[in-house]
Amino acid sequence: MSSVPNSLNLRREVSPLELFYDLVFVFAVSQLSHHLLEHLTWRGAAETAVLLVAVFGTWAYTSYEATLLDVRRDVTQWMIVIVMGLGLFMNAAIAHAFDDRAWAFVVPLLLILFFAGTVTALTGRTDALREHFRRTLIWMSAAAPLWITGAAVGSGPRLWWWAAAALVDLTGTWLAHPLPGRTLSGRELAFDSEHMIERLRLFFIILLGETVLTTGSAMTDAPVDVPTVLTAAGVFAALVCLWALYFGGGEDVFSTAVATTTDPVRSVRLGVNSAYVVLAALVALAVGSELAIAHPLDDGSVTLALLLFGGPALYLAATGWFYGVTAHGAWTERFLACAVCVVAGIVAVWLPPLASVALLDAILVVTATVLTRAHRRLASTLRSNPGP
Repeated sequence: MSSVPNSLNLRREVSPLELFYDLVFVFAVSQLSHHLLEHLTWRGAAETAVLLVAVFGTWAYTSYEATLLDVRRDVTQWMIVIVMGLGLFMNAAIAHAFDDRAWAFVVPLLLILFFAGTVTALTGRTDALREHFRRTLIWMSAAAPLWITGAAVGSGPRLWWWAAAALVDLTGTWLAHPLPGRTLSGRELAFDSEHMIERLRLFFIILLGETVLTTGSAMTDAPVDVPTVLTAAGVFAALVCLWALYFGGGEDVFSTAVATTTDPVRSVRLGVNSAYVVLAALVALAVGSELAIAHPLDDGSVTLALLLFGGPALYLAATGWFYGVTAHGAWTERFLACAVCVVAGIVAVWLPPLASVALLDAILVVTATVLTRAHRRLASTLRSNPGP
C-alpha cells in the first residue's frame, strides 16, 4: 500500500454544497413518514424499513465518499450534484415504490450507488481507498439483481426481494465490505473524522427538524382546543428532550472518543450504523405524534403505543449500544430508560394519547437530565484516559 499523504489529514469544514445535498433527504424522511402513516400495518412497517435502508444508504455512501475524496475537488463536487439530482427523483418515488413506481425508485438508487462508488474507486488518492471502493462495488453488484428483480415482479413478492437486497447492502455497510482474504483496517485510510462527525451531527438535526415539520402539519389540520394544544406541546417537549440526549454533552463524548482512538474510521462507521436505527426511531415517533395530535382524547391502541414509545426506545437502544462500544460509558442510563419506555408503552395501550405523551415527556425529561451529567463526566474521563 502506498503511504498516506499528511495533507489528507487536514481538517475541512462542511461545505455549503454538502448542506444543500442534505436538503434532498429532508424530503426523503417526510416521504418515509408519510408511507408509514398511510400503511399502519406490519407489512407497511417492513416496507418503510426497506426503503429507509436504501435511502439512508445513499446518504451514507455519498457522505463518506465526499469526505474521503475531499469536497473541495471538482470531481467530488460534480459527484454530489449528480447524486443530489438522482436522489430527488428516487425520493419522489418513495410513496408509490411498492405500487406503480418501483422502477422510478430502483433506477436512481442503483445509478447513485454505482456512479458514486465508481468515481471513488477511480479517483481516490490512495491505493487503499481505491481498493476499498472496488470491493464496495462488488457488494453493490451482489445486491443489484435483487433490487432489479423486485422492481420487475408484482407488489406482493416485491417486499421479499427488496428486503434481501437491503439486507445485503446493510451487511456490507456494517462489516465495511470485506472480501475473502482482505479486510481493510481503518488505520490504512487518511480520514477527516471531524468532518464526518459534523455531517452526522447536521443530519441528526435534519431528522429532528423533519419531525418538527410533521408536528406542525398535524397542528395545522387539527382543531385549536385545549387537548390538541397540550398534546402538541408535549410532542414538542419530547423532541427537545431527544435533542438534549445528544447535544447535552453527547456530541462532546462522541468527538472526544473519536479523537482519542487509533481507529477513527471504525468509530465513525459505528456511528453511521447506529444512525439507521435512529432514523427509523424518529420516523416512528413522527407518525405517532401526528396520530396523537389528531386524536388526543381517543382510546389508546397498540399501534399508537408502539409508535410513541417504540420510537424513543429504539433511539435509546441504538445510541446506548453506540456509546457503549465507542466511549464505554453513558450506555447504562440509556438502556435503563429504554426498558422504562417499553413498560410505559405497555401501559399506554390503555391510556388516551394525551396521557401517553405526558408519560413519555416525564421519562425523557429525567433521562435527558441524567445523561447531561453523565456526558460531562464521561467526556472528562476520555480526555484523561484516551482509549485504544
